[in-house]
Amino acid sequence: MNYKNYSRREFLLKNSVVGLGAVMSMGMMPSLLAMTKSDDLRNQAEPIIDIHQHTDYSGRLNDLLIPHQRAMGVTKTILLPAGRPLSYGSTYYGYSNGLQAKASGNEVCYQFAKTHSDEFIFGANEVPDMPGAVQEIEKYLKLGAPVIGELKFGVDCDSPAMQSIYELAQSYNVPVLMHWQYNMYNRGFDRFHTMLKKYPKVNFIGHAQTWWADIDKDHTDPNILYPKGSVSRGGLTDRLLTEYPNMYADFSAGSGLGSLTRDEDHARGFLERHQNKLLFGSDCSDSIGAGNSCLGANIIPAIRKLAPSKAIERKILYGNAQKLFKLF
Repeated sequence: MNYKNYSRREFLLKNSVVGLGAVMSMGMMPSLLAMTKSDDLRNQAEPIIDIHQHTDYSGRLNDLLIPHQRAMGVTKTILLPAGRPLSYGSTYYGYSNGLQAKASGNEVCYQFAKTHSDEFIFGANEVPDMPGAVQEIEKYLKLGAPVIGELKFGVDCDSPAMQSIYELAQSYNVPVLMHWQYNMYNRGFDRFHTMLKKYPKVNFIGHAQTWWADIDKDHTDPNILYPKGSVSRGGLTDRLLTEYPNMYADFSAGSGLGSLTRDEDHARGFLERHQNKLLFGSDCSDSIGAGNSCLGANIIPAIRKLAPSKAIERKILYGNAQKLFKLF
């Protein structure tokens, strides 16, 4: 007997030849070849880390999340849980439960990632001003969560409850991902620099409408969450990324895509300036992973188009996340 060591793929392909006649007679050969070809193409593609996805997102079945991510070409996904459903002021008395999108919480993300550990990782989260919030988040940090978030709650960004979470992140050396939305989530964006100074060892990741609207120095009306048109360099977001080593950015959702496409000349310079601090996230709830309805499937080609070099593209789509979340 030949005891040559084959890879798993070689073993499967070689042994499938034994039953080739039976497979062809049953009309199964085309689907088998299609599946093998699909797997081969995915394995040969450049790796992409998606740092921003959710389970049960807007009612999407979790079984559809796997083909959705594969269709985008994503090879590793971080699942960001919601806090538990509560009728609190910080959840707007239930309006914001499930991250305002029916997203599920810590245990669902943990179990899904545990079952699909080759492609998915779980984060940790909780309503920050709930009694026991720090302990709940710490439970999943101890299980291996590499990030706290998505923090999307109606609290001041410098409140005692939020600072307790920053201190926890500092203790576990994990980043914190925050959803910035004027007068709604993480209030006080103009004061956030004080937290960056107070917690210099904590890496913060900015995301959402207010974060991306404020790339523009001329953005003066904070109620406009999805501004259009040309961008003047030097907005608050740009300054935070420039002045604070512990500030990062997440290109997910419509706000992230809009920041790239509204002024492509500005976007190229922005990607150049902050190439070591920018991360790809999808944050899309469709079930296909392709076409106009999939935000992630449009953000990836926008980054590839606008990145000033291949090296910068690879940093944003893979390298920066690999380093920040220690995914080696």
